[in-house]
Amino acid sequence: MSRVDRPVLPIDRRLVLTGAAALWAAGAAGPLTAPARAATPLRLASVKFGSLAWLIETIRAEGIDKKHALDLEVVEIANNQASPITLYGGSADVIVSDWPWALRQRAMGEGLKFAPFSASLGAIMVAAESPVKSVADLKGKKLGVAGSAVDKSWLLLRAFTRKTIGTDIAEMVEPQFGAAPLLAEQLKDGRLDACLNFWTFCARLEGAGFRRVISVADVMAALGIAPPPALVGFIWREKWGEEHVGAIDALLACVADGNAVLAGPPGAAWDRLKPLLKPGNDAEFKALVAGYQSGIRGPWSDADMKAAEKIMELLVAGGDTELVGSGTKFDPKLFHAAAA
Repeated sequence: MSRVDRPVLPIDRRLVLTGAAALWAAGAAGPLTAPARAATPLRLASVKFGSLAWLIETIRAEGIDKKHALDLEVVEIANNQASPITLYGGSADVIVSDWPWALRQRAMGEGLKFAPFSASLGAIMVAAESPVKSVADLKGKKLGVAGSAVDKSWLLLRAFTRKTIGTDIAEMVEPQFGAAPLLAEQLKDGRLDACLNFWTFCARLEGAGFRRVISVADVMAALGIAPPPALVGFIWREKWGEEHVGAIDALLACVADGNAVLAGPPGAAWDRLKPLLKPGNDAEFKALVAGYQSGIRGPWSDADMKAAEKIMELLVAGGDTELVGSGTKFDPKLFHAAAA
């Protein structure tokens, strides 16, 4: 039977009046509201006092997770090195790590995806009264390097010195590789002449009166990489993401809104985070805020893609298989929404 052939049913006047009265009563009591969306669950691994924790606290405190119907479960981990274990062990859906690592995993058959979180970068720090004014002044000095001999900032610094002063900095200085907090303390104690450290430790050193010789952002710019793309971001298994598109979209929307709050001048939002930042003084607090804000980026762009490919070329040239693995190639498909 076609639509036009269907019989018209008689209208029950009493039902109409009863329904109208019910609607009027509901309107008198308050406006009609649509049923709330069911929250989408997502497990995110995070170091308790890291910069990701600052963003998560902001998302929750501002109600941004509820706005985007995201049921965000935080899986606390001791350090960033534990992130891959939580991802591959199935205890977290999304982790935060760097895309060179994810590229290597992808080359080994692990389908991963990446979306940017932070482009904040470290620097070479020295004491305020240090005679070191430039990288060339580091010759013969003890330079602490956070991480290992294949740390990305170290390899980029080596490429920078080869290009600008014609000498590999690895042959100029006595590199001391180690954990970031330990190296920061050794610099304070005078056991190191300088230290190439991660951005949070550089900010804390600035608050203690230390100064920058050169930032990794300046190193990148000199190597033709500008603006520097996010090295660190959200990483998840590609297959899982395809099955949970709503969860990924909700997470990234929350991140964008949370960063929009934190991009503003220090105020209530940042004051709320002080227990997590634990600044030693106002100068350190301001340096941490500025450092975080400098790393805020939007979705992955074509410019980011070109910069990342350039970085990968330099990392492969400097670190070879120890850093990125044999046969690892730059793969644009790693980056979320890159194809679009």
